[in-house]
Amino acid sequence: MIEIVKDIEEANYITHSGTMHADEVFATAFLSLYKKDIKLYRASEINPDNFGEDVIIYDIGRGKFDHHQTDRKLRENDIPYCSLGLLWKEFGKDFLKNIGISEVEEVFQGIDKDLIEGIDAIDNGIFPKVEADYKIRNICDIIKLFNPSYGSSEEENTQFLKAVDVAIKIFEEEILYINGKVKAKKNLVGKIEEAIKKHYLILDEFMPYEETIYTLDTNKEIYFVIYPSNRGGYAAKTVYKSPEEKIERIKFKEEWAGLGEELSKVTGVEGATFCHLGRFLVCAKTKEAILKLVELSLPKEENNQEVI
Repeated sequence: MIEIVKDIEEANYITHSGTMHADEVFATAFLSLYKKDIKLYRASEINPDNFGEDVIIYDIGRGKFDHHQTDRKLRENDIPYCSLGLLWKEFGKDFLKNIGISEVEEVFQGIDKDLIEGIDAIDNGIFPKVEADYKIRNICDIIKLFNPSYGSSEEENTQFLKAVDVAIKIFEEEILYINGKVKAKKNLVGKIEEAIKKHYLILDEFMPYEETIYTLDTNKEIYFVIYPSNRGGYAAKTVYKSPEEKIERIKFKEEWAGLGEELSKVTGVEGATFCHLGRFLVCAKTKEAILKLVELSLPKEENNQEVI
């Protein structure tokens, strides 16, 4: 539970007031999951020397969990920590142990790379390079939306707590997601060698597979992943060149693009039901049918598909 107190003497946690950012919002969310009982004071300025070790001060005061001082702490890749990253580094592993995570180190590192580091970077003015003809909001942009809007009657602390509630939900789902990826990796490792030989991976149930493929398939020889569809039947998806280059190693056939039930007639595969217009997904009623669609799509001398 988080309570914003008006008397600083009642506080066991202190952060800055004014415009909120993803840094202290997610830091507060993490602390509430870790320590449960949060009495928070949002200050315009603070001297950490006036408080004991039982009060955690973050994103203000130039203390242990601030990052605005000249001797701020840097990651190995030179991205500066922000208060979220510093708190996660200090308490993250203990938190994961407390909630029963078995693979603490892997999950800790996974969450750090997947969520924490990006917030650290953006809060320190290191922005991702995005080339798009449309607007993309990152998680830091979304949190900024909770600041009181011009001309509204929204109250600052009320909006802050709304943002923290959203951050808590994201944090909880992030833990489940990364823990699932770690478990999936253990199940997938033994399948990758066979998948490389066949050029496709077959899953008995859907699980996160991308990171394992990118890590172990160093020569980029797996082109498709087959799995039972949650809509019924089976699906097969293409594999990207890399996490950064979201370009398919090969696509499904051009003449299949956008077809539904007629895909069965065009391919000669009974039970073929759908090919996405973007040619990165095909579906079929049976495992046998999806395997045939994938095998038809594998690169051969007689077709013109380029394998990247």
